[in-house]
Amino acid sequence: MLHPLGSRPAARHVVTSERFYPTRPGRHTDATYLTAAPSLRSALRACAIRPCAARASPICYALVLAPGPFDTTTKYLVQTYPRDWLDRLGLPTSASLHLLDADLATVNPLADKVIRVDEAAPWLAHLEFQSTYDATMGQRLAEYNLLLYGRHGLPARSLLVLLRPGADGPALGGMHTVGLPGEVPEFVFRYRVTRLWRQSAEALLDGPLGTLPLAPLADVETEALPDLLRQLEERLDREAAPAEATALKIVTFTLLGLRLPRELARALMPGVRTMRDSSTYQMILDEGRAEGEARGEARGRAEEARRMLLLFGAPRLGQPDAATLAVLAAIGEPERLEQLGQRLHAVESWTELLATP
Repeated sequence: MLHPLGSRPAARHVVTSERFYPTRPGRHTDATYLTAAPSLRSALRACAIRPCAARASPICYALVLAPGPFDTTTKYLVQTYPRDWLDRLGLPTSASLHLLDADLATVNPLADKVIRVDEAAPWLAHLEFQSTYDATMGQRLAEYNLLLYGRHGLPARSLLVLLRPGADGPALGGMHTVGLPGEVPEFVFRYRVTRLWRQSAEALLDGPLGTLPLAPLADVETEALPDLLRQLEERLDREAAPAEATALKIVTFTLLGLRLPRELARALMPGVRTMRDSSTYQMILDEGRAEGEARGEARGRAEEARRMLLLFGAPRLGQPDAATLAVLAAIGEPERLEQLGQRLHAVESWTELLATP
């Protein structure tokens, strides 16, 4: 049982900014700026989910824009505890698991993590994490699902994990369709959506270590977070090796930034301040930097190859039309663009060039 924070003396805490976002487009938005909250309890209460003042019926959510390597930490959890995540997302398996390269070098690399599940009929699990709303996510998941099938020849289950209410919206219903108006869709793609704020915090506290850091983002009152974090840290100290406990506390602190301002997160987990200098924290950050640098390098190579292709292709094939430019812009693989450049001398049109296998 998670108990709300009781009365206790505390230092003054500052909430620098708090923005309210609607759960659906068209709902009311409001903005409130709070300064020098008199206590930790009132600061937490200020960040709690509550209705907007201007209207009685719509529910608006507090979205605190706090910096933190959220993408890196979620990927770290899946990479380190893939079985825990499949269990949490409703896909338990006893089969062997293998992490696959998730970057297909497209223009916008999408997949956070891809896991191969070696059951009798092997399949892929594609996990994507979102902390902000993206109305095109269904389409992007469908595109990546098909790309994964093309690369690995295996069916993929796409699992979208929404980390906070601000990431939710009407377009994320678990299905993406393509078709003409009034007709049966030509293409139907389904994906699973997990909304963390609707998950049981108690179940996460009692669950495997690999998903334990998600508990502060689950269905728990903001004022109950101190008690939840105390239980979480006690369990890590009791069950995890010291290095593992340190890593998971750092991940918890980082994800807590999706719900609370940094200063409040530090007040609730004061021990993490020293942990952030640890080799474990630097390892997590280094993994994120390395991945970002690799993707940035691939995008840079693709942009240069595309520029050279247009520079040398225009004199021979003429200026490309809008459709051709769109196709070229969608090619993010530098090797493919370089291959097209090598074929310029052997074709008579952009259409013929793009038909090159």
